[in-house]
Amino acid sequence: MAVRRRVGVLGGMGPEATVLFMQRVIERTDVADDQDHVPLLVDSNPQVPSRVKALVEGTGADPAPVLVAMARGLEAAGAEALAMPCNTAHHFAPAISAAVGIPFLDMVALSAEHMAGLGARRVGILASPAVRLTGIFERPFSDLGIVPLYAGGDDLLLEAIRAVKVRQYEPARRTLAAAAAELERAGADALLVACSEFSIITEAARNVLPLADTIDVLAEEVVAFSCAPAGIVRGFARSA
Repeated sequence: MAVRRRVGVLGGMGPEATVLFMQRVIERTDVADDQDHVPLLVDSNPQVPSRVKALVEGTGADPAPVLVAMARGLEAAGAEALAMPCNTAHHFAPAISAAVGIPFLDMVALSAEHMAGLGARRVGILASPAVRLTGIFERPFSDLGIVPLYAGGDDLLLEAIRAVKVRQYEPARRTLAAAAAELERAGADALLVACSEFSIITEAARNVLPLADTIDVLAEEVVAFSCAPAGIVRGFARSA
């Protein structure tokens, strides 16, 4: 039986996106039996305070204390690293990482590295307006010589995200396709899906430009961490 490290997942933002992330981990794991899969300890908590209300509207409670409590709970339960398949919540990654003694697998930094590896230099980001407003991709992209581009229409993007959360996919697909086309016209040479709700409807943007998805990048890192031979830990301790 293969030795696998346990990974804790800060999830529920939203629940369907968390399940999709877990499926992506399963798909990327080389297995011969159940015991070869990555052991995931998942805290799927839909009651995490709204990131949009806190970061965009300025009217909501701070999500950081809840996320920190989740991280500590997963560590206490035996997690050996943490993953969080919510891009906007990575604004709070420094607080999460500082609160625990295990690695935090930073989806934003990993995705920047992935896009650089693809040779992308002008990356159109398909995400919540909160991602642009918090600038979570600015430093990792800048360090790698990548220029981030964002679609306009903040209200439409937020409506699309909310539509996915209540399983109204068709209007959201139209918005995502229009945003991808807008980014192509703006000069993007690749697209990055950086909203896990948009990950559910990624096919709407796939025929525009080369495309990567942050939850795929994180899933690959989770598998790599969990399946690494005993005693071998590469640069897994990451924070925003």
